[in-house]
Amino acid sequence: MVEIVANLHMHTPYSDGAGYHREIAAAAAQAGLDAIITTDHNVHVRGIEGYHSGVLVLVGEEVHDARRRPQANHCLIFGADDELAPFAAKPQALIDAAVARGGMAFPAHPVEFPSGMSVENEEYGWKDWSIRGYTGLELWNYMSEFKARLRNWPRAALLAFFPSLAIRGPFRQTLKLWDELLAKGKPVVAIGNSDAHAVAFHLGPITRIIFPYEYLFRCVNTHVLIDTPFSGDVAADKRLLLGALRAGRCFVGYDLAGPARGFRFEAVDATHTFVMGDGFRRSGVVRYNVKCPVPGLIRLLRNGALVAQANGEALEHQSVEPGVYRVEVYRRFRGASRGWIFSNPIYVT
Repeated sequence: MVEIVANLHMHTPYSDGAGYHREIAAAAAQAGLDAIITTDHNVHVRGIEGYHSGVLVLVGEEVHDARRRPQANHCLIFGADDELAPFAAKPQALIDAAVARGGMAFPAHPVEFPSGMSVENEEYGWKDWSIRGYTGLELWNYMSEFKARLRNWPRAALLAFFPSLAIRGPFRQTLKLWDELLAKGKPVVAIGNSDAHAVAFHLGPITRIIFPYEYLFRCVNTHVLIDTPFSGDVAADKRLLLGALRAGRCFVGYDLAGPARGFRFEAVDATHTFVMGDGFRRSGVVRYNVKCPVPGLIRLLRNGALVAQANGEALEHQSVEPGVYRVEVYRRFRGASRGWIFSNPIYVT
């Protein structure tokens, strides 16, 4: 399989971002990304998809009911290739419309916390969990986490110049939510993104673009394992990327804390090797192999509970127990232990 690095949540001036598609693609190329999906609020921009600066640029949408107060239920739509904002008021109808068009739906920043400095004290989490038919959820949203760390003005001024001090990993509540959804017996694909806007940050006399696209594209990304290398054919490469996302053959990496490219998580039984997103019925002992490109604290979890742990670049564990197995890896960075890699599960029955 071939690993590509993608960012799947960002905005342009068609909604509330600062850079247009070609400019964003150039920033993505500088950051070493292979693909991006732009997701403007309630607008599907046509005629943009293609290769720009060597980066595959696709167009999705972040749909939400702009009239809802308080705001909630933002949903990332990939692969529907249609304007779905008319369905925004009813999350289930939105998901159904995306699926009917061959697309996928991912609740965006499903758990959020308001900034302690926010005048409106807003958070935009996902509230309607009666939904069905969605592909997965956004496990880690960089900007959502950053906002939650802005507790007061002195801390905001510090983080404006040293933003990486705020980033620790997915919220514990989001990880717990993911495990609870997985426990219901259906795959839930996790992705991680920047939610990049590249707008100026104002703090009194200070005006600073603290989150240029290129910087954020060096942070939280989704690493996707595709069957064959990109060919340069936009339609074929789009199918490869979206098909792998749908299957859960991906992991979330905080690339600023260490190069996540090269991470692998596999399950091996007597005759086959399985990767993230796969499900299989065990025939005996299963060996779980984890490999990291640089050392970290590797944690193997089954049904949300820790079953094995190792410091270093590798972990091996054998088990006959069925369950949902996933991996978390943490690294020391900027003086603290921070989330680095979060794999999608392998489903063992």
